[in-house]
Amino acid sequence: MSNEVKKPIFIVGTGRSGSTVFHRVFSTHPNVAWFSYVLKRFPDKIILNKLIMYSLDIPLINKITKKTGPGEVYQFWDYHCKGFSNPCRDLRADDVTVEIKRKLPIEFSKTLTKKRNRLLIKITGWPRIGFLHEIFEDAKFIHLIRDGRAVAYSLLQQPWWWGWRGPPNWRLGELPPQYKAEWEKYQKSFIVLAGIYWKILLDAMEEAKKSIPKENYLEIKYEDLCEDPVEVFKNAVEFTELKWDQKFEERIRKHRWISGNEKWRNGLTDYQKQILEEVLKDHLKKYGYL
Repeated sequence: MSNEVKKPIFIVGTGRSGSTVFHRVFSTHPNVAWFSYVLKRFPDKIILNKLIMYSLDIPLINKITKKTGPGEVYQFWDYHCKGFSNPCRDLRADDVTVEIKRKLPIEFSKTLTKKRNRLLIKITGWPRIGFLHEIFEDAKFIHLIRDGRAVAYSLLQQPWWWGWRGPPNWRLGELPPQYKAEWEKYQKSFIVLAGIYWKILLDAMEEAKKSIPKENYLEIKYEDLCEDPVEVFKNAVEFTELKWDQKFEERIRKHRWISGNEKWRNGLTDYQKQILEEVLKDHLKKYGYL
C-alpha cells in the first residue's frame, strides 16, 4: 500500500452542532485529505478524489478544486459499507465484517498524497465510532457538542429532518420507553422530539466512547469554538498530532465565527422554550449548559 492510512481523523456529532464549519475550516490544513463531493456522484472512483487532493497544492488550479468542498458523501460510504448512512441504531464494532475491515483501509489509502497523508472525515448522526475504531485502531475522534436547545431549533428548520415522519420512521428507530413517555406527555410535540433526538445521539456517544482509548477521543463545544477558534483549533491540531501552520491560523482568523445560539430564544414561543428545557434539563446540566 503506497499510502497507508494512519491515524485518520473523524469529526462526529449529532448534526446541526457546528461540525460542518469545523470540518470545512479544518480541511484547509495543508496536511489533510478529505472526501470531496465528487464522490457523491462517483462513489466507485476514489482516484478522482486523489486528483483533487493533488490539485489543492497547485496554484490557480486549486481555486477551482477548492470549490468542490469537503462533505460527508454517504454515497461513498454506502457503496463500500451497505447501510452505513441510515442504520436504525448505532453501528458497533461487532457490525464490522472481515471484508469491510480488509477493504476500507485500502480504499481510503487511494485518496492520500505524499503531502496530504492524514484523512479528515466528517460523519453526523449516530456516532459509529465503535465501528470505525474496529477498522482503524489508531483513529482520532473529535466530537462536536452544541447546546441542545440550539440543535433542536435548528433541526426544525431543516426540510430533510426525518423527525417530521415521527418514530420509527426517522432513522433512529423506535423511541426508548422513557423518551417515548416524554414525547407523549407533551402531545408528541416536534420541538420536544427534536430535543429527544439530541439526547438519543448523545446517549449513544456516551456508550460508544467507552471502547475508545481516552487519548483518541476529544470533545469540543461549538460555543468554545466560536468564542476562541484559534485556541480550540490549536488543541485539535495537537490532539491529532498534526503540525501548526501559520497560513492555517490565518484562515481560522479570517472566518467569521457566529454561534447563532440566540436563534432558539427568539424563534420559539415561551411555551416551546419551557417544554424543551423541561425535557433537556438533565442533559443540559450534564454538558454544562445549565
